[in-house]
Amino acid sequence: MIKSSVDPECTGQFSPLFLDYLREKAELRGYYNQFPRIENFQPLIEGKDFSAHKREVLSKVLEKQYEGLSLDDFTLSQIRALKDSKTFTVTTGHQLNLFTGPLYFIYKIVSTINLAERLKKTYPDYHFIPVYWLASEDHDFDEINYFKLDGRKYQWNTSQTGPVGAFQLDESFKDFFKEIAHFVPDFFKEAYLGSKTLAEAGRRYVHSLFGEKGLLIVDGNDAALKTFFKPVMLADLFQHIPHNLTQQTTEALESLGYKSQIYPREINLFYMEGGLRERIEKNGTIYKVLNTSIFFTKEELREMLEAHPERFSPNVVLRPIYEETILPNIAYLGGPAEVAYWMQLKPMFDRFSVQFPALMPRNFALVLDTAVQRTIEKLGLDDKALFQSMLDWKAAFVQQQAEMDVTLSEEKEKLSALFDQMGLRAAALDITLEPAFEAGKVRALKIMDQMARKVRRAEERKLSDIIRQREAVQSYCYPGGSPQERVENFMRFFLNDSTFVEKLYPAFDPLNFDFIILKEQNG
Repeated sequence: MIKSSVDPECTGQFSPLFLDYLREKAELRGYYNQFPRIENFQPLIEGKDFSAHKREVLSKVLEKQYEGLSLDDFTLSQIRALKDSKTFTVTTGHQLNLFTGPLYFIYKIVSTINLAERLKKTYPDYHFIPVYWLASEDHDFDEINYFKLDGRKYQWNTSQTGPVGAFQLDESFKDFFKEIAHFVPDFFKEAYLGSKTLAEAGRRYVHSLFGEKGLLIVDGNDAALKTFFKPVMLADLFQHIPHNLTQQTTEALESLGYKSQIYPREINLFYMEGGLRERIEKNGTIYKVLNTSIFFTKEELREMLEAHPERFSPNVVLRPIYEETILPNIAYLGGPAEVAYWMQLKPMFDRFSVQFPALMPRNFALVLDTAVQRTIEKLGLDDKALFQSMLDWKAAFVQQQAEMDVTLSEEKEKLSALFDQMGLRAAALDITLEPAFEAGKVRALKIMDQMARKVRRAEERKLSDIIRQREAVQSYCYPGGSPQERVENFMRFFLNDSTFVEKLYPAFDPLNFDFIILKEQNG
């Protein structure tokens, strides 16, 4: 693929907070730790305090989570390397989208793998493992129960509730799978048809795609791992410290003119058991699990947390600090919204003495197939023009092309000047004639405006073929009005080229935050 890039700002896809972070604006300096430049990872490595006991537990948990997969020696060595004090992780995370969901799921992981490799070259005395955080505890099934391919939406409907990772791949799923079995790659078939739950299938297909690159898949839904998170959960339940600190930071960022991405609650934990994941809310002296008949006294809740930490699930406010508590992590890679909301959390990390990682944007990309490239070349569009709105482009294009419209505008000015001239002459003969000439000018200019509109419409009809081609380019780059990477599934390209993912590695630079344009080539 041929690679080019543009400044993120020209795409119109990013918030002021995200862009100002990339510019290292001074007002934001207190909301993150180290800006992601290669030399800034040294203090992150030296500052990461992660005990031998945590390393041992993490390694054992992963060995258990990978049971049932046929693992190669490399993956096993990566899991065991976590026990070494010189091993660190770089992490990305995402929901359990069906069949990977949109393209940027792939981009996140490729960026993370590339970062681990870059760090190893720069800091050869240490080992760096790329990690995908498998969000098995999320319960927003409607956000993940589909994927889009070639303009069609493929969706699995089920009545199951609770954390999506525990959803059974039952008969309803098998019926859904029959619709797509004829085109999905074999590794998806093996993952979904060979698994009992959505989380298991997610682990299998992600491992199939990225396991050989050393990627480890971590599911935080584990009692042993959540034991390390008890102090933060206690502070959230009974002192509301995460809420208070995050709320202060949110207000401070808003005072600088930035919009918030997340809003903390007094309690940022869900209660999770069986097919249930519901918020905990304090009502007087009682702690109630919403939409259920379950409630606890303060002491009962404390005892439950002590005995069963796995029944407590962090929301978006607590999940980042949970990740950093249980991983020897020095970088988190996410999208623009993730980068923004992590900055709302920095004081909470400081309060609980958890190192804030390098906060890194994933790579952003637009992939152009050969057919759309030909149209783009025919239209003479440069890279920046691909991100221009259709309305803006059309207005500029029609204005540029409408030669008669320009001529009519010039003639209108001449006509107006002629009426003014004649009016002055007539007024010299009879002052009462001046209003008549002014009224005549208004009527004449209105007629000219009508003629100009008719000419403009005729020009548009003449240029309609070019406009339709530009609309086709717009639809390709923004299917359904959203950026390609947020809509299209990677199978859009993988089914035509099984090396598609492999080609992303040399194209993506995890420390360059420009927006990438990739042009496919024949052969």
